[in-house]
Amino acid sequence: MIFKSDSPQSDLNGFLDSGSNVQGDLRFENTFRIDGKFSGRIVSDGTLVIGEGGQLSGEIEVGQIFVSGRVEGHVKAHRKVQVAANGRVYADLDTPTLVIEDGALFEGRCSMTARTGHERPASSGPKAVTPIPLKKEG
Repeated sequence: MIFKSDSPQSDLNGFLDSGSNVQGDLRFENTFRIDGKFSGRIVSDGTLVIGEGGQLSGEIEVGQIFVSGRVEGHVKAHRKVQVAANGRVYADLDTPTLVIEDGALFEGRCSMTARTGHERPASSGPKAVTPIPLKKEG
């Protein structure tokens, strides 16, 4: 599956290849791809791509994330979370847009936050329903 991103491929800032195992904090601009193992905290307004062999655990706050591998922890995406058919997500998600392809696994909670300027009007709660009296025949 090839993900369609808002940013061109030439914007790739970094790559964690398979066989690599990194722990710590990661900050990047534009796009970063993980095909190895990463645990820790990731902060960026850019695009994070988790390849088929990629494993990510920790606190993630990004512009958008595309998952073909495995993600555990908490994910906050300002634009979108997309999980491919072979993606596995065991995390709580906070995002305005969630795309889960057929065959993907998602286990956790999801909070669909509204985008700025696109908020839904506040509800005053459920409306009271006035019962209609039944007419007696006879």
